[in-house]
Amino acid sequence: MLIQAAYAAWRQVLSPGLRRILWKSLALTAALLALVWFGLTRLFSVFLDQHSLSATYPILDGLAFFLAGAGLFIALAYLLPSVSAIVAGYFLDDVAEVVEGSDFPADPPGQALPLGRALLYGLRFAGLSLLVNLAALLLFFIPGVNIAVFFIVNAYLLGREYFELAAGRFHSLPEAARMRVENRGTVFPAGALIAGLVMVPILNLLTPLFGVAMMVHVHKRLAAQARLNVRPAASRIEAGNG
Repeated sequence: MLIQAAYAAWRQVLSPGLRRILWKSLALTAALLALVWFGLTRLFSVFLDQHSLSATYPILDGLAFFLAGAGLFIALAYLLPSVSAIVAGYFLDDVAEVVEGSDFPADPPGQALPLGRALLYGLRFAGLSLLVNLAALLLFFIPGVNIAVFFIVNAYLLGREYFELAAGRFHSLPEAARMRVENRGTVFPAGALIAGLVMVPILNLLTPLFGVAMMVHVHKRLAAQARLNVRPAASRIEAGNG
């Protein structure tokens, strides 16, 4: 199921139907990252100005500025899941409508989430992801552990958020959350695929569209399985009553 869903999502991301949304998504993601970069560089600049060593140790001052710049790139990598959640919430319904219409034309379409609600979900997740990834950033200097923690944490968070966004077009938030928990053996590996994409430079800018498209497929397939499981159970009950 997951390989098929991932392949279908990747095909959709590069399809003409999503091309316009793709460029908008890339632009918004880049703009948010640039805004974060600007804010962080300003903070570092103020800090270095207040603790400047240029008067006595100019080489150390330059080294500190270089290390701060390198640290910003690392910080952006840990902040990308939070940024992608905001972008996904903004473009959720646009992407989901294209995927549902092209790959599931016989199914009833989902109900578009109000933009405020979708953005609220995205901001809620972005805040949670930010806190968790900042905590994971503290483990950066522990080789092996840092990458493993980053991957596992984001596999859970991204799987949870993207699935509930996709399922929220058909269910209430509590129902979507319950469906996620009941199918966590599928949702977590799906989140791992999204987390894997986050770790690939440049391609990770496609995370919002890929995550939404894949989770639309995952939700549709899980919902279809649930309907198939209900029918035999209903038939057994009717046979027992008969």
